[in-house]
Amino acid sequence: MEFELKMPRLGESIKEVAIITWFKSVGDIIEEDEMLLEVATDKVDSEIPSTVSGVIKEIFFEPDTVVNVGDTIAIIEMDESVKSKSKEKAKEVSRKTEKKPVAKKRKLKSSALRQAQGNTSISTSTPVKNNTFFSPLIISIAKEQHISFEELARIPASGKDGRLRKSDLFKYIEGGRPYQYVQPIAEPDPTAYRIPQLNLDKGTGKIVKMDRMRQMIADHMVYSKHTSPHVTAYVEADLTEMVKWRNENKLVFQEKYNEKLTFTPLFVEAVAKAVKAFPMINVSVDGENIIVKENINIGMATALPSGNLIVPVVKNADTKDLEKLAKDVNQLAGKARDNKLNADDIQGSTFTISNVGTFGSVMGTPIINQPEVAILALGIIKKRAEVLETSEGDEIAIRSMMYLSLSFDHRVVDGYLGGSFLRRVADELEQFDTSRNI
Repeated sequence: MEFELKMPRLGESIKEVAIITWFKSVGDIIEEDEMLLEVATDKVDSEIPSTVSGVIKEIFFEPDTVVNVGDTIAIIEMDESVKSKSKEKAKEVSRKTEKKPVAKKRKLKSSALRQAQGNTSISTSTPVKNNTFFSPLIISIAKEQHISFEELARIPASGKDGRLRKSDLFKYIEGGRPYQYVQPIAEPDPTAYRIPQLNLDKGTGKIVKMDRMRQMIADHMVYSKHTSPHVTAYVEADLTEMVKWRNENKLVFQEKYNEKLTFTPLFVEAVAKAVKAFPMINVSVDGENIIVKENINIGMATALPSGNLIVPVVKNADTKDLEKLAKDVNQLAGKARDNKLNADDIQGSTFTISNVGTFGSVMGTPIINQPEVAILALGIIKKRAEVLETSEGDEIAIRSMMYLSLSFDHRVVDGYLGGSFLRRVADELEQFDTSRNI
């Protein structure tokens, strides 16, 4: 029996993955739960096991290929002589696969590509016809064959006034759908920004190729700056009382809960309270719609041992006490250091914080972590002389001060909202309850 192995879902919002390497080749024997390939999602690498035992008959995708979740990636010939822990499970999964044979499906795709490349009348970019009227019969057939209106508009039509006939559509399908993978010609936008082709002197020296994660980070940062008009606001906060409370209680906290009490869970707690007070900072943009998130999930920008950046997520931060926040923060930071974060650990963030003070920075101007609309940078906590207003007049005192900077998407976050939210975070830190018990 042939079993179609499909790319499994690796996270709630993950729709595609990149294949890094195959651990087996065509003709190799594989057992159930034995690792078959390694893939990469947005920033995490994962190993995918086989769900059945047998002999690998066919592999459909080469390394460095991007694959959609649910795509058939390999065919395994189930063999009775090979140990299988769950034959009934394999049959159940096989019954859920598409009725159409994968080999035939891939052959059609290849045929279409060959026709598109071999037919001189078809280019990789084909204009769409102006006549886009289609009869209900044509639309019905197109839906059954998963043919888009854009693809229909490219099919040569022999009907009156250039209308598409049923015979035209069937002839096109039988011909392998040569326009299926053709991209439309985009009309040049005279107002669009074009990168100037400058012949800059980049200098000489040692060439270091970006690793895959660094390339994804670079793309993500450029996309964010291109998508969101960034504005950055600043405030400073007096953390003297919080610092004092934390220094007095960190040993007691660790003895009681077996968890280190760093400043990060205190920051996450304050940010979660501020987000709850200003829910329109906890949104994302979808075209002309604003999606107000139900959950408050705080991402923590974290440096990996390689120097690359990753953002593990504290889920439902507003519902957790300090003990649980400290546990989550320490666990995620430890997994990041050991390169053991999984796909779920970095998914679902609705607001991100970046503790640039960890590296000694006074403040930062962070880039928004798309599709979020704001990101908070926390500078170094530094002692300095400050003027305080007292009942006896102004006095100079040594205080623990910190700068906070909020970068926000000016499409949906105006200065009032961004400034009010930022001030609220500072107030939560300054008005820390020093009487709270561990």
